[in-house]
Amino acid sequence: MKQEIKKIAIVRLSALGDIVNSAVVLQFIKQLYPNVEIDWITEEVFAPILKHNPELNMVHTVNIKEIKKEKSFSKLKALISKLRSLPKYDLVIDMQGLIKSAIVARIVSKNTHGFNKYSTRESLASLFYKTTSDIPYEYNVVKRNCFVVADALDFSITDTMLLEKKAVFPITNHYTLMKDKKNIAFVIGASWPSKIYPKELVAKICESLQEQVYIIWGNEQEKSEAEWICEQTEYATLAPKMQLDELVSFISSVDLLIGNDTGPTHIAWAQNIPSITLLGPTTKRMIYETPKNIGIKSSSEVDILKINKDDYSIKDIPYEDIVQTAKDLLCKC
Repeated sequence: MKQEIKKIAIVRLSALGDIVNSAVVLQFIKQLYPNVEIDWITEEVFAPILKHNPELNMVHTVNIKEIKKEKSFSKLKALISKLRSLPKYDLVIDMQGLIKSAIVARIVSKNTHGFNKYSTRESLASLFYKTTSDIPYEYNVVKRNCFVVADALDFSITDTMLLEKKAVFPITNHYTLMKDKKNIAFVIGASWPSKIYPKELVAKICESLQEQVYIIWGNEQEKSEAEWICEQTEYATLAPKMQLDELVSFISSVDLLIGNDTGPTHIAWAQNIPSITLLGPTTKRMIYETPKNIGIKSSSEVDILKINKDDYSIKDIPYEDIVQTAKDLLCKC
């Protein structure tokens, strides 16, 4: 146990699902170091999901994507100045393992920790760390996240701790949902088209379950798809437009969440809500399965070192399998 640790920073810039699967470590750090101050450095767009977390002292934001898009030297210079002005940390832990996140960590402090060159896709990132952890890239992402932090702070995070975790994010809004039916959230979007389960089959799932299914959407195209689903079945309802912290509260209110391999789906696991994650071009490595958090994978073979974004096998997952798994989980509620 490193008693001298008083102030640390975590670097996890993106994406939403990765931040969700990383934030679980905060409660375990606080169990061992109850007086430590923890700051988090992330892309500005994802800050709202972290800002109310009681285990965090501060959330610092960057706009690296904007800088890359605009190729703005002045904004890059301003970002470097901002990072250099952050507080002095006893330790900065890069949970992302990319060159950009490693550089951010190194600008903030010389006392950096991250994955070694054998444990990440961008091996050059390891050059920016003072100390490193060795854990296979192919390992479960949640366990990788936990290991790199626990290793840096000289403790362990066990499966039992993960199974008995408290909800990762606080509930800031309260929603009144139906009382005479089970309330199900369905996340229909994803970062790639090949990760999206067909809307026609989503409608069939809603019709088969005959419960109250709220279709969660994040942009105008997804809203259009969600509206189409709602037109096909009386059991589907368009979810309201929500900010990230509102989305956490909404998902925390339902009995079950079904969704593609994407950030909002991972929130259900983080909040200890039963969930079904549908996987086509990715694998169950992306989730932490529990008795109430289930992954259903298509039959395609996946090379996680070279993901095939043209793998549309998710459409071949029988909707009947999803319906039966959902019924089994709802019976346990």
